[in-house]
This record gives sequence, C-alpha cells and structure tokens, in this order.
Amino acid sequence: MSTRQPRREPAVAGMFYPSDPVELKSLIESLFIHKFGPGKLPPSGRPTRRIYGIVSPHAGYIYSGAVAANGFFEVSAINFRNVIMVGPNHYGIGSGVATMKGGTWETPLGQVQVNPQITDEISKRSAIVDFDDFAHSRDHCLEVQIPFLQTIKKQDFGIAPFILRLQDIDTATDLGNAIASACSGQIDRTLLVASSDFTHYEPNSLAHEKDGELIKTILALDIKKFYSVLERLDVTACGYGAIAAIMTAAKALGATKGELLRYATSGDITGDSGPVVGYASILFV
Repeated sequence: MSTRQPRREPAVAGMFYPSDPVELKSLIESLFIHKFGPGKLPPSGRPTRRIYGIVSPHAGYIYSGAVAANGFFEVSAINFRNVIMVGPNHYGIGSGVATMKGGTWETPLGQVQVNPQITDEISKRSAIVDFDDFAHSRDHCLEVQIPFLQTIKKQDFGIAPFILRLQDIDTATDLGNAIASACSGQIDRTLLVASSDFTHYEPNSLAHEKDGELIKTILALDIKKFYSVLERLDVTACGYGAIAAIMTAAKALGATKGELLRYATSGDITGDSGPVVGYASILFV
C-alpha cells in the first residue's frame, strides 16, 4: 500500500506576498535593489568566510522583504543543499516543538521537499521534538522565507522546518544543540534560518532602542543575556526562541559572532508614523 506524502499548500500567498509567480519574482527582485535591501541582485561574490546562518524577518514583503533580502543576498553564493528553519508558532496550534517527517511545501515558485533524514536525526537527539504537520499548516513564519530561497538557489534544496509554541531558554538550547549535532558532518551544505520579527506595535524610536539592545546580545551569541534583555525590556520579538535555537546551533558549529546587515522598522520603510514593527537581518559567521 502506498503512503501519500503530505503536501503543505501556501497559507499566505496573495496576502503576505503575491500569488502570481511572475509578480512574485518581480517583487523579490525589486526588494534586492530597494534602498533598505542590499542594493543589487544576487548572487553575491564568493564568500570569504564560513556563513552558518541568518536571522530573517517574516512580515508581508512590502514591509519586511527589503530587510530580509540582505541576508538572502549574503548567502546566495553558498552551496547549501539543506535549510534548517526555525520559527514561532503564531497560532498556538499543535505540538510545542513541531517538525515534519517528509512531504513538500509549495509556493507560487514551485515545490520544496522536506528532508526526512535531517528532521529524523534532529528528533532522535531531542526528546521535545514531535512530528506534527498540523502545527505548520497555517503559519507564515517559515513559508515567507521559501520564495527568497527559491530565488537565490537555482538547484534543488531541501528544508527541515521547525515551529515553536514553546520558546523558553531550555527548549531553545535543547533544539539548537540537537540541530548542531545532527548536521555537524554536513555543515558545509547546511544553512540555518531563524525566522523572527522584533518589537511589535510601539513608537518608532522605542522600537529602535529596545531592538538595538537585544540585537547586541545576538551579535555576541550570548543566549543568557539575550533572554535577560528580552525580559528586562519586554521586547516583543515573536520568534525569540527561534533566534535562540539558531544562535545555539551556530555557536556549537563554530560561529563566533553575529553581524547586523540591516535593521529597519515598518515605519522607516513605509513612512507611517504610527506604531511600528521592527525587522532585522543578521548573519552568523
């Protein structure tokens, strides 16, 4: 008896990004040359150092896409074959830490396969990881990263998606260490992606101030201080556990620091003077 592989259809195409592939490709190209983007189209030049991963925002492309383009430009010359993606569970559905056994994720630009070997290896190294397709069914945090990856990567790549309803420090470090252990032998072919926005719905100047303090701890790869600043300043970064998990994994695999490529708020980008959301593109090297 054959078993059908799960097919994860787009949940936010036509909302967070265009559902028409031609329109989507055109928008992504415009985000790379945007004044808040890298200013040029990928690929970037040959990397002169090991790049372990990125922090990337996940709002609608018109708000955060140009900031996100900075990270994807930097990794566009890497010969990655697998992307381990971690993001926050905005809907609170399904398991506390959820991945998938296999199947495909679809976007208007085509299909991407889930790599069952990687998700299985990570789950074996962590008692808190569950296989739960439903947890991924509605959320945008990982989905919006994929069209960028499809744009910069012409050959096939697989994904290992993880979505977190639990984002405490113990959960994040457990998952991060499991990720590092599972991919230590193929880090040259692996890209780590933490999906998160930063401060939500506060005045622009306050968002810059709070997020600036939190970003300093990310650049230092200081997990404990990251959680301390997060709590002390009440920074409403939605994917804080995802950032911490990828920080943990990158550091365990050899990263020594983070580099801020671009920070901007929705207000900076759109000119709207009301409450803003903060976005950052950060490289782990």
